[in-house]
Amino acid sequence: MDILWILWTIPAVIAVEETLMDSTTATAELGWTVYPVSGSSDNSWEEVSGYDENMNTIRTYQVCNVFDNNQNNWVRTKYIRRRGAQRIHVEMKFSVRDCSSIPNVPGSCKETFNLYYYESDADTATRTSPAWMENPWIKVDTIAADESFSQVDLGGRVMKINTEVRSFGPVSRNGFYLAFQDYGGCMSLIAVRVFYRKCPRIITNGALFQETLSGAESTSLVAARGVCIPNAEEVDVPIKLYCNGDGEWMVPIGRCMCKAGNEAVENGTVCRACPSGFFKPTQGDESCMQCPINSRTTSEGAINCICRNGYYRTDSDPLQMPCTTVPSAPQNVISSVNETSVMLEWMPPRDSGGREDVVFNIICKSCGGGRGGCTRCGDNVQFLPRQLGLTESRVYISDLLYLVTMLNLTSHAKKTEAFIQTATPFYCLF
Repeated sequence: MDILWILWTIPAVIAVEETLMDSTTATAELGWTVYPVSGSSDNSWEEVSGYDENMNTIRTYQVCNVFDNNQNNWVRTKYIRRRGAQRIHVEMKFSVRDCSSIPNVPGSCKETFNLYYYESDADTATRTSPAWMENPWIKVDTIAADESFSQVDLGGRVMKINTEVRSFGPVSRNGFYLAFQDYGGCMSLIAVRVFYRKCPRIITNGALFQETLSGAESTSLVAARGVCIPNAEEVDVPIKLYCNGDGEWMVPIGRCMCKAGNEAVENGTVCRACPSGFFKPTQGDESCMQCPINSRTTSEGAINCICRNGYYRTDSDPLQMPCTTVPSAPQNVISSVNETSVMLEWMPPRDSGGREDVVFNIICKSCGGGRGGCTRCGDNVQFLPRQLGLTESRVYISDLLYLVTMLNLTSHAKKTEAFIQTATPFYCLF
């Protein structure tokens, strides 16, 4: 069964290239080692002053022994320290003469050359060591030109410069040498830049990732742990990114989110405390919200807004809901009374206090004659539809007690009183 791997790349992030050697920056002779020695009977690479594509003067190496068979001409760079890199990239700019444009050229004429490298812990190379052959040198590739020049191009001073990039690894010694082998071409090695790639410092998914060296192979993925930016925290799994062989971040795992009281700004690179008058109750990507009506914050970075004096919020009220106050009393109470029952009807309060969940409670008290106080009605009293939490504006009360007794020839009526109380999920006593 075929398996499809999908690797996610972080967009718009350019790899960091750290240059280890650049021949175009030389202010004097490059002084690379050639084989055979230049000026001997077998002419080899020769260092000369040349021009780049912008006609700037640079130091170059050239060779052109196309009329001699069995060419084996090498030029070796100076020792290059790898500075921790595991994979090395080589950018070569060069020009090659078109063999077919050379009159009477033998069939041994070439339009390619070979690139090699040799690792070493120290700068120990001599004119004869390492030996000028593929082993101990390691071949990287045969380099071919996309464009070659002819005698006509030379007459018109037309520059046909090729640019090729090759890479190799893993490298583990302290440094290395590069070598270029000509075996029968007419060419000029105009510029050589040696570099390695790093994944750049980046803030993504709410976390900071430091520069990370690419892996040893082109397919390598080097794991890097991220650190949540200030005022952010990890969600679910530890946050990671992977640096591929080309210095690109890939395969994001996990993320950090701004803590409660903080919001993401500057494209998610900063978690900023909610300003005064704003709040954010939970972790996440949401923006801070303005305090609801009748509430305020006491500092920046608030996770909720407190109610102003005289206003309240119930435990079940969402934090985004305005704070409300106590409703006013019911209006226009009408009662219909007989000996043992009463029907009460009323109008809603003039002021609901900003709430939509106003309910009514019925308080029933039995008050005797004389100086005795009132007491709660007995359990036998019935309320229809109920005594507490009424949403309707009427109630029927039955099984009330109404007696007239004779005490010292003075009549005292024993009566029952009913009170209507507005109620909300919070209660205030005055």
